[in-house]
Amino acid sequence: MTSVAAAKRSGPDGPNGGRGGRDGHGGWWNGQGGRRGPAGRPPRPGRPGRPERKAFGDGAAWFLVLPALIPILILSVGPLLYGIALAFTDAQSGRTRSTQWIGTLNFQDLLHDTLFWDSFRIGLLWAVGVTVPQFLLALGLALLLNQNLRMRWLARALAIIPWAMPEVVVGIMWRLVYNPDAGILNETLRDLGLGDGRDWLTGLATALPAVILVGVWAGMPQTTVALLAGLQNTPRELHEAAALDGAGAWRRFRTVTWPALKPIALAVSALNLIWNFNSFALVYVLTSGGPGGRTRLPMLFAYEEAFRYGQFGYAAAMGCVMVAVISVLLALFLVGRLKGGGDR
Repeated sequence: MTSVAAAKRSGPDGPNGGRGGRDGHGGWWNGQGGRRGPAGRPPRPGRPGRPERKAFGDGAAWFLVLPALIPILILSVGPLLYGIALAFTDAQSGRTRSTQWIGTLNFQDLLHDTLFWDSFRIGLLWAVGVTVPQFLLALGLALLLNQNLRMRWLARALAIIPWAMPEVVVGIMWRLVYNPDAGILNETLRDLGLGDGRDWLTGLATALPAVILVGVWAGMPQTTVALLAGLQNTPRELHEAAALDGAGAWRRFRTVTWPALKPIALAVSALNLIWNFNSFALVYVLTSGGPGGRTRLPMLFAYEEAFRYGQFGYAAAMGCVMVAVISVLLALFLVGRLKGGGDR
């Protein structure tokens, strides 16, 4: 009887009629000679009448993104589209004035507005004049903070203090530093016998360099942190191998450090250039665009046209031009990144 029962349970492919079973080593076989599950654990049979779970589709993914997407649409995309539409109107301040559609007339006026193009030139000088020294000084500081120095943690904490301060506070602090009567800069020059000092923020020749210096000081910590993170991700074995081959400090930087930092350096420099070109609060607190428009950046010029003279449509056209310039800069950066990725 036992042999008959065993024969009924057995099939042509093995025991259990081809349904699989244990293999004598604790594993589980599927009846066709293949292992189906880990040792000692048969696969879980499906439950009849219950649908299988499916992965999240595109609709569920969009639903999860909505909490972050809605504020962006309301606070960024919406005002941008409204500003673009406003640029094609003659919108001005005043409750009783009706707004008319004037097409591209504002943009035609911009082409002949020398004051705007002067502010545009000043904005480019400001952006490049801040971004380049900012990157070079941040690179040197990052290389220094990456060394095994005593109290390195304290130096790193002090290096990011300007980054933690609001731009308005930075502007007020540096106005006190540049104060012609009691500023620390002029007091130091007098103590060193280098003159009686000068009014740095109201001089035609010194206003823009003085503001650029403040911009470099305020934005350098952010660049330093990014470059320091890149340096810490560079394997030390590469530096040690280069040193064993007889490479000096400059050669190790050129062949090991810089190739590892180059992607980060390009990204940070592009973002800093765009950020500096759009600066407003720092320069507004320091000089309000003076003296004589020597520090009037495009954002300051558009602000004055909108809120001092009430020309909202004309100011919106200026904003569209600046958005176009920033878009071109971003496109050039992305194209360069894509070409660099293709070369690698």
